[in-house]
Amino acid sequence: MVVAIPLSFLTTWMLDTLGLRPTLILGSWLNMLGALLRFLGASRFDGSHQKFLVVMLGQTFGAIAQPLIIFTPTKLAALWFPEDQRATANMFSSMSNPLGILLANLISPAVAKTSAQIPTLMVWYTVPAFVVCFLASAGIWSNKPPTPPSASAETSGSEPFIKGIKLLLRNKAYLILLVCFGSGIAVFTCFTTLLEQILCVQGYTNDFAGLCGALFIGVGVFGSAVFGFYVDKSKKFMEVIKINISMTALCCITFSVVCLLPQQKVAIAVVCALFGLFGFSIYPVAMELSVECSYPVGEATSAGLIFVSGQIQSVVYIVILQALTKQLADSPLSTCGDVIYSWKIPMMVMAGLCTVFTSLFVMFFNTRYRRLDAEVQATYKPYQRDERDSSAPYMNR
Repeated sequence: MVVAIPLSFLTTWMLDTLGLRPTLILGSWLNMLGALLRFLGASRFDGSHQKFLVVMLGQTFGAIAQPLIIFTPTKLAALWFPEDQRATANMFSSMSNPLGILLANLISPAVAKTSAQIPTLMVWYTVPAFVVCFLASAGIWSNKPPTPPSASAETSGSEPFIKGIKLLLRNKAYLILLVCFGSGIAVFTCFTTLLEQILCVQGYTNDFAGLCGALFIGVGVFGSAVFGFYVDKSKKFMEVIKINISMTALCCITFSVVCLLPQQKVAIAVVCALFGLFGFSIYPVAMELSVECSYPVGEATSAGLIFVSGQIQSVVYIVILQALTKQLADSPLSTCGDVIYSWKIPMMVMAGLCTVFTSLFVMFFNTRYRRLDAEVQATYKPYQRDERDSSAPYMNR
């Protein structure tokens, strides 16, 4: 996060100024070099100091590559897909990241059962990185197709980067989305980062925590697919995101209660699955909504700043929640080891933050779909907007 946050601004500039091809190729090369250095650091150097430096250099390259890849789905969807396929395209490309995390979480403990097997695990990470680097370098030939799939694709990124930033800072709807959805990203980061520490206090094993994490991601990807298809057909961006973010807040509140109770495996597993179902489905819809409410600002700029907001809030949330833990003298069910912490107050704070920002978003976020409006006006004759029809496919309020 420390590396990705400042470099995110450079990434958004690259995507909206230089285009997809150089950004993706650079990201794939950095990711490959990072994986290679981690492998070398884990297996080729004798001195522990040398190993640490090489591994951390590889980790830094991987961190630099992260925003170069994660920021591309919205730009990719805008340039290569028509308006009735953009949310679906965004969903597939966005969800590839959590799917990769899920695979890594399943493969890692199966391959590396002892520290001596970590170099073998690094091979499992390095080979796919080389394959992807080759595919990106040899297979991506252009930034966009010869024929734009939509009217907005012809003018994608038409606003200069600095001017686009200024327009976003004056856009009330975008700022609400920036803060509230960034808070949602932070809650999800806290959940995945701290899950094992939270559950072990009540006697739940790391294997069970891993199962909950797998349900969280797996069911979440399924939900993203369902809602991505639906939004593409209905264009009900705001309705879907407001309903789902409300359900996500309810799941967060429920988890903050059941995670503090022993012998509730079924309840915890179900809540984690529902948390992922509603939470993950928000991501691609919110990314598309960020473009709709900020058009004609470049897609990478509008979506990228939301990711930066999420990263910054993630760091703050993790620090605050860990600071609020209270060390326990004893917990008879604990599988945490020698040091045990109570997560009761941090969980209530996380649920409270999720509830507050969800309420603010549901009450105050409202926008017209600027990109869809522009495409309709460019394709057909001007039409009369009905300010009273709140259920129309293109919101013009």
